[in-house]
Amino acid sequence: MWVAVMFDLPVVEKTERKAATDFRNTLLDMGFEMAQFSVYMRFCTSQAQIDTYCKRVEKALPDGGKVNILIFTDKQYERIITYQGKAKQAAKKSPDQYDLF
Repeated sequence: MWVAVMFDLPVVEKTERKAATDFRNTLLDMGFEMAQFSVYMRFCTSQAQIDTYCKRVEKALPDGGKVNILIFTDKQYERIITYQGKAKQAAKKSPDQYDLF
């Protein structure tokens, strides 16, 4: 299963920029990888692990902004269509269960 954290955070004030940076760094520290500027993804092997990461994300939420957590299967992940500019990228393969990030 995959967990995607998508967010729009205010970054007008210096304190808001720091809170947004801290949130992104926390996601990276938890093993999430940046898929796009405000979309971070992580592979999980069980529902219990998903629940744990959802709680950790909730604890790290900054004041203000909007954060969505999306959970989807390996099969759905494999069906993502990606473009780099106008060039279509090859389909991504789900990681093996025993890969370490």
